[in-house]
Amino acid sequence: MTSALPRFPPYPIRGVCVLHQRQNCAPHFAQIEVDFEPAVEGFAFEVARELTVEYEPAEDLPRFFAAVAVGIEEQLSSPGHGVVIAARVVLRRARADTFGSHELAFKIAGYLAARKALEGTRCPRL
Repeated sequence: MTSALPRFPPYPIRGVCVLHQRQNCAPHFAQIEVDFEPAVEGFAFEVARELTVEYEPAEDLPRFFAAVAVGIEEQLSSPGHGVVIAARVVLRRARADTFGSHELAFKIAGYLAARKALEGTRCPRL
């Protein structure tokens, strides 16, 4: 008899936050808080309606948020976790900085948030 792989997340994991910051000639800055909710199947990502971020130019923000989704999905989908992904992920909070925020920084923050959720850790609120 073959046992089915466990589903991720098995229960809501709320308040997973990440500060990804690197200071060098190509600085990175992204701070996010996400919730992982069980779903019927697959991966879904959404931005909370009430989310506001003070950042200019504001038209960059949708690309940053999409990069968070890519980072989370790539980490959850990587082989070796031994789980079936059935997750709805909600971006609750985000901070960006004029001199370090870009898509790669937010993708890495998403990747790190998924890793924390898989490990079951959370951090203090932004």
